[in-house]
Amino acid sequence: MENVKSTFKEVASAILPVTIVVILLQVLVIRLPLEALLQFLIGVVFVGTGFFLFLLGVNAGLLPIGELIGKKLPLTRKPWLIIGTGLVLGLAVTIAEPDVRVLANQIEDVSGGDISRNVLILSVSVGLAIFVSLAMVRTLFSIPIHYMLIGGYTFVFLLSFFVPEAFIPISFDAGGVTTGPMAVPFILALGIGVASVLRSDKPSSGEGFGLIGLASIGPIIAVMLLGVLYR
Repeated sequence: MENVKSTFKEVASAILPVTIVVILLQVLVIRLPLEALLQFLIGVVFVGTGFFLFLLGVNAGLLPIGELIGKKLPLTRKPWLIIGTGLVLGLAVTIAEPDVRVLANQIEDVSGGDISRNVLILSVSVGLAIFVSLAMVRTLFSIPIHYMLIGGYTFVFLLSFFVPEAFIPISFDAGGVTTGPMAVPFILALGIGVASVLRSDKPSSGEGFGLIGLASIGPIIAVMLLGVLYR
């Protein structure tokens, strides 16, 4: 019950300010039709309920199982299994990520169907999956994260010179939407779990962090490469 109460307060503090601002704008400035305001308020109720149930599920299921998998994998002493699990889980959670689907739908609408939503979702998912597996490699072999970040973004900026201009902002948005409510809890918990076992001699498992920042480079590169193919 304590978890339920804290989750409810968290959701309320996140949604109420937006609701109050919109209502004030409605009363003082924009004066939308009453039907539109009612639709907004109904949407707020649905979104609040969805966030509440989602956060309960994250705390009760996604985070614990992600960290447990991360702690069990190193015990197999099979680096290929750890890297492969990161690849498969990265692909699965990105395909399920609602933010990615919203972006893909909008891009398909704006492009008139020239850029298929399914192709974009698959590209973003593969890109993130590859970089999650690279993040597992970093943790396994203690590679400093700044080397991989510098190398990754250097490749991104070099690649941007060969990509159609329209794909550059799309690619960076793709990197942003992968840090959504589905991918972040599971992947972050996985990385912390692996790091806590492999670095058990250290007082902190801080090496498990930075994984999301590194992984988000993958979708940027994947969408840019997609743009090269569409050229």
